[in-house]
Amino acid sequence: MASVVWLFSFWFACLSLSVMAKRTYIVQMNHHQKPLSFATHDDWYSASLQSLSSSSDDLLYTYSTAYHGFAAALVPEQAEALRKSESVLGVYEEEVYNLHTTRSPEFLGLDHELGMWAGHPMQNLNVASQDVIIGVLDTGVWPESRSFDDSGMTRVPAGWRGKCEEGLDFKASVCNKKLIGARSFSKGYRMASSGNFITKSKEKESPRDVDGHGTHTASTAAGAHVSNASLLGYASGTARGMATHARVAAYKVCWSTGCFGSDILAGMDRAIADGVDVLSLSLGGGSGEYYRDTIAIGAFTAMEMGIFVSCSAGNSGPNKASLANVAPWIMTVGAGTLDRDFPAYALLGNGKRIAGVSLYSGQGMGKEPVSLVYSKGNSSASNLCLPGSLEPAYVRGKVVVCDRGINARVEKGWVVRDAGGVGMILANTAMSGEELVADSHLLPAVAVGKKTGDVLRAYVKSAANPTALLSFGGTVLNVRPSPVVAAFSSRGPNMVTPQILKPDLIGPGVNILAAWSEALGPTGLEKDTRKTQFNIMSGTSMSCPHISGVAALIKAAHPDWSPSAIKSALMTTAYTRDNTKSPLRDAADGGFSTPFAHGSGHVNPQKALSPGLLYDISSQGYVAFLCSLGYSAQHLQAVVKRPNVTCSSAMFTDPGQLNYPSFSVLFGSKRVVRYTRELTNVGAAGSVYNATVAGPPSVGVTVRPATLLFKNVGDKKRYTVTFVAKKGGKVQNRTSRSAFGSIVWSNAQHQVKSPVAYAWTQL
Repeated sequence: MASVVWLFSFWFACLSLSVMAKRTYIVQMNHHQKPLSFATHDDWYSASLQSLSSSSDDLLYTYSTAYHGFAAALVPEQAEALRKSESVLGVYEEEVYNLHTTRSPEFLGLDHELGMWAGHPMQNLNVASQDVIIGVLDTGVWPESRSFDDSGMTRVPAGWRGKCEEGLDFKASVCNKKLIGARSFSKGYRMASSGNFITKSKEKESPRDVDGHGTHTASTAAGAHVSNASLLGYASGTARGMATHARVAAYKVCWSTGCFGSDILAGMDRAIADGVDVLSLSLGGGSGEYYRDTIAIGAFTAMEMGIFVSCSAGNSGPNKASLANVAPWIMTVGAGTLDRDFPAYALLGNGKRIAGVSLYSGQGMGKEPVSLVYSKGNSSASNLCLPGSLEPAYVRGKVVVCDRGINARVEKGWVVRDAGGVGMILANTAMSGEELVADSHLLPAVAVGKKTGDVLRAYVKSAANPTALLSFGGTVLNVRPSPVVAAFSSRGPNMVTPQILKPDLIGPGVNILAAWSEALGPTGLEKDTRKTQFNIMSGTSMSCPHISGVAALIKAAHPDWSPSAIKSALMTTAYTRDNTKSPLRDAADGGFSTPFAHGSGHVNPQKALSPGLLYDISSQGYVAFLCSLGYSAQHLQAVVKRPNVTCSSAMFTDPGQLNYPSFSVLFGSKRVVRYTRELTNVGAAGSVYNATVAGPPSVGVTVRPATLLFKNVGDKKRYTVTFVAKKGGKVQNRTSRSAFGSIVWSNAQHQVKSPVAYAWTQL
């Protein structure tokens, strides 16, 4: 009997181990090899899985549009068995992606009708944009927000195939002619949570947004006009999205522990099938080969179907080579500042008044200064104000200096308050430089840059009785200089394909006011019981939907333009000088920015609507690009998903030969690099353009021909540019082994500008 009990226990332990070892894998199938014995691809995928697993619950999703294959819960041995099948292109363990977390329409000039659309009034563009649908993959949506009011909107476009899914605390009736679709995808998250999904009280298995991020991004892209909007009195005014008359469809793919690859792919698959025109993804992971990048693979299908895909570049700046979402068929968006600020001040005991920013909206500290403290010892935990790191006896009744980094900025304020502190000065370190991000803190708090922070730390350590009094200056407009590239915005060079310059451009991404979920307070902390309909957030998560919304306007104005044409219009018309007429600056160090930080420049919606010339790219152009990377037939099939696609025909010898709107020249062992580009005339017939070159003295640049005549609208003309690294030429920036320049095609009406990045060795 004992042996039977032991055997049963051993069997149960093995079974438990097997269950515990299961992970989510995404299986890519060669869907053209489906046996005739299966009626559908779904039947085939199910059978492929059932040959390895007896549980039907192991099949999480089947994909048919953005991807061909399925997601399943497997043990590593099962995944390895699938890899041996001739019908399987690849089996990859699911990756977890992260979210890349008012005044911007006015800053971008979208409140001015003059010159908006080649002589057409703004009203015409508003009517046209009602046919454009923006799909937002994020944390869901708060449908009751006034930003999704559908007053004055016409019937939903006839080609729309999506719907509003009912779920916990979410009825189909909450959708309308503005918010026309809402779905949620949680199977990947549920698998990773090992069944804890249901026990998480905040999570709602429905499109309902309990995080706020998705509502913020969706309303930034296409929110309706909302008067008297503010965050607890800050940034008061009319809030609106970029394309106020476009439709919104929300796809909830992100949860409390992240955005799971299988859920993202399911959301993209469904959004493409539903009929969206623009896909906006303010999320990302690490960079890798395109055939393993689920977002890149899904975006390739979207591009082929005429869907513009905009993704955030990431918040890992100012580190070099920190970009996400670098596929050339994706618009990769970095972040810059607005000309709006929220000043706050700290008056020190030595009489110095230091300036910073804050969104604190409480009662304040009064008129009397209090003691100022900064880490009693050398503990980095207390310097950073990590949870549990502060001694109440030491900080009670005082203002605490906290170093920025590791944990959330707003959490530091809560840690100080929880320990009895009455205020906080959040001081930047070298990582954040002089970048200032305002937060709606739970106690009086001021954020300051690194230089000011260093002065402050020195004062606390040297003064016998250091004191501080914090005060708050509300909202200030017309800040100069602006825009400035955000220090957190991820940087190039592009490590997947160095010959493609990324990011593509920047948009407003610092202190952005937009709609918010009423399920939580503005800080997102559990102990924050405040409620607000709008919140101010920062990140490339915020800049991405700005570009998505502007792309929707261009799509409305030019419905026959391809996603690559829209991308070209946005890039070649971007500006690289701020409102002081100076080159764009970088918040990381206060110096001038480079195309590795700002790409082509800052988005300019009015000029993008009428760019003059376009660099267009066909699907075949992207195939030739992939072939130049040395991909195998299997890897090529994984991205392109078409039968019999090969590299035998048109193939680039260098990835930089892609007809991209920017240049990234990697000399390596070569002294000469030559690229040919093709321009399409979308301006007036008879237009003549002349080329102007700017660059470092270490490189010689020749453009042939230097003048292009376009007799008709739609005419295409080619030019060849030759880059020569001069012998003994000095590199502009030896520490980064890079230099920068530009090529501009211009006439009296248009400037079509392409940045050029030069590298002598690969990073």
